[in-house]
Amino acid sequence: MTRATLVTAQAAATSTTADPYVSIVMPCLNEEQTVAVCVRKAIGWLEHAGLQGEVIVVDNGSTDRSVELAGEAGARVVHERRRGYGQTYLRGFTEARGEFIVMGDSDDTYDFSDLSSLIEPLTRGADMVVGNRFAGGISRGAMPWAHRYIGSPIINFVIRLFFGARIGDSQSGLRAFRRSVPERLQLRSGGMELASEMIVSAARAGMTITEVPAPYNVRQGESKLNTVRDGWRHIRYLLIAAPDFLFTLPGLAMIGLGLVTSVLSFVAPGGVEIGSLSWQPVFAGTILLAIGVNSALVGVVAKLYGASHGLRNEDRWARLYRRWFHLESVLALAALLFASGLLIDGLLFVVWTSRSAAGMGMQLAALAQTLLIVGAELGMAGFLIVTVESP
Repeated sequence: MTRATLVTAQAAATSTTADPYVSIVMPCLNEEQTVAVCVRKAIGWLEHAGLQGEVIVVDNGSTDRSVELAGEAGARVVHERRRGYGQTYLRGFTEARGEFIVMGDSDDTYDFSDLSSLIEPLTRGADMVVGNRFAGGISRGAMPWAHRYIGSPIINFVIRLFFGARIGDSQSGLRAFRRSVPERLQLRSGGMELASEMIVSAARAGMTITEVPAPYNVRQGESKLNTVRDGWRHIRYLLIAAPDFLFTLPGLAMIGLGLVTSVLSFVAPGGVEIGSLSWQPVFAGTILLAIGVNSALVGVVAKLYGASHGLRNEDRWARLYRRWFHLESVLALAALLFASGLLIDGLLFVVWTSRSAAGMGMQLAALAQTLLIVGAELGMAGFLIVTVESP
């Protein structure tokens, strides 16, 4: 009988039926210095708390003695060939049998000897509990200065701004949650960005997220974290998960600037004097309007695609888009704009071939090109919206 089995048997004899079964999941990649320590601490906590449980170490291709040492310490070791922090955890979540799941790195940065503060909110109804390192105390040298004062605060701010999740340590790797949470959230991230995906998806699903203080210690062994690469993966995920902020709002801002600039080109046909220079806003207006409309339309498509395919909850904006973006009405507007552009171009052509002078000819030509571009974009976007909405 392994020690993990012994813990389960002893706890079962002393616990009540109300006591949950806890699975503690640890990813592992060449952590021979610390993995056994973490496993023994976790098993010791289960014994002390009188809980049934298991410790699962998910090996991600270790070449040292990590697997051997984890097994000897009492863990159930499973192997995940697909490389990545997220892939390792997703495998561990699948293997877990507990009503509650605790996740934490096997580098001894988190204290597995006392996990009661993580479990207690779950027994009171919370869906997910996050160990806040900033509230629990970060040991000197445990976290790089750039991560502590730049990276983590920026990601926390973006998550609050984009998704409304008010959390103080979104990048903490010590968490506990109900077994149903990973399946309900349909987690997909294979890298470090899984930490952000869990928070974002839980917030969108209306789950209760609680934070508790968690001390953070200096890791033993080589860090697998790449500041630039992994930081970008988090930001990239957050931007892709928020098409309103990535596409729609910037697009609307550019449309507004484009309209103002285009009007300015007619108000000041001779250009805007800036010192000794003269700026012609006519070209900027066309470019801003074309890019802005394209960006806003991509945002609409991304929003509807995500809602239709279960990637995000349908919000009021998605419902608004569905209400107004009908193929026939979009195509009618697109045809009107395109025809108007052709008409202006045709009139200008007649004037120029007759060798007559066309007042504000450059501004009218720019307006015609803008109408042609925007009309074509609307028409193509209308068909694309129908495509992504199709089952």
